[in-house]
Amino acid sequence: MIEEMKKPVPADKLVRVTFLPQGRTVEFEFGAMPYEHHGRPMSFLDVAQNHDIFLDHACGGACACTTCHLWLREGAAGVSEPDDDELDRLDMAADLQLNSRLGCQAIITRPGNYVVEIPKWNRNYVSEGKPLTLAEPGS
Repeated sequence: MIEEMKKPVPADKLVRVTFLPQGRTVEFEFGAMPYEHHGRPMSFLDVAQNHDIFLDHACGGACACTTCHLWLREGAAGVSEPDDDELDRLDMAADLQLNSRLGCQAIITRPGNYVVEIPKWNRNYVSEGKPLTLAEPGS
């Protein structure tokens, strides 16, 4: 059986997002990624979830917590400005930096290269690439 070849994405429509510290880079065509209701469409949370990259989001991407807090290392010019709700929520985030954003709210607005870092304290919620599950009492 011949495997179907993926068509290359035209350079003027290419979005490349690197997630640190994993060093995992995903590429896709701007505007062509399906929306799976992970935060806002084209948010870093949406990108992560569409490409099987774990980014915790305890509230389901509704801007009601800070578990998807990340640092935007490169590409800020191509990302939406934070609104008042996001800024209010970020005030409660651990290790707040000037480049802090909520992954569910920071939207990629144009093709380009982006680098985001998931802070160490957030990565600790992951065990073997999946969220931790707690055993029921008496198990």
